[in-house]
Amino acid sequence: RYISTFRPSVKCDTEKNKAQWKTMGPAKVAVPSPKKFLQKHSKEPKLPARKKEQDSKKLPALSVPRRTDHPVMGIQSKKNFINTNAVAAITGLPKKPQPISVDRRQGDKYLLETSGLVPKYIKKKDYGVTPKYITRRNEEMKRAQKEYEASILEHLKKRAMKQLSAEERRSLLQGLKKNWEEVYREFQGLSVAIDTIPKKIQKEKLELQMKQLEHDIEVIEKHKVIYIANE
Repeated sequence: RYISTFRPSVKCDTEKNKAQWKTMGPAKVAVPSPKKFLQKHSKEPKLPARKKEQDSKKLPALSVPRRTDHPVMGIQSKKNFINTNAVAAITGLPKKPQPISVDRRQGDKYLLETSGLVPKYIKKKDYGVTPKYITRRNEEMKRAQKEYEASILEHLKKRAMKQLSAEERRSLLQGLKKNWEEVYREFQGLSVAIDTIPKKIQKEKLELQMKQLEHDIEVIEKHKVIYIANE
């Protein structure tokens, strides 16, 4: 069989590059002795030893007497328990039974106060009275409504119609007539032959302006009292 001469060197390099922790435990760790085997209850937590001071502490006093305790004898009282009990029985108020309601013949009963049969809430002092927060909210709504109405009235007053004075009406009428004369003069300056589109557009534009000015002049002359928007 052929054996390479480089076998020992290759084997040595492989051992050097081998991860030690990929084997079954560390490579070089002392093996535990078989005498130190795992014993029973060896991993349970060990409590510290009890001190003597805790043993000497006294137990708290009990509210119930012990069986071995004896009551103090010989103590007498001058109180007359018979007379005291008689006076308490005479002057004491009898215990009132709690009112209940029975709704079935089998004896099913329940407290009368919480049953809803007693007119407890309708006899309250504030029964049927509007709560304060609702009254306050209504007042706030009324106040807001008044402020809104006041702002609307102020806005309408600003934009209200005002009457045009006679002097303003006269100056307006003169201005319209002057504008009509200027447009008419421009209309008279047009050529006799309207043979192009721009000339037709210009003529129609001047005719519309003259027509609108004539309408405005007629309206102002017809109505002596004129109102305009106050802007």
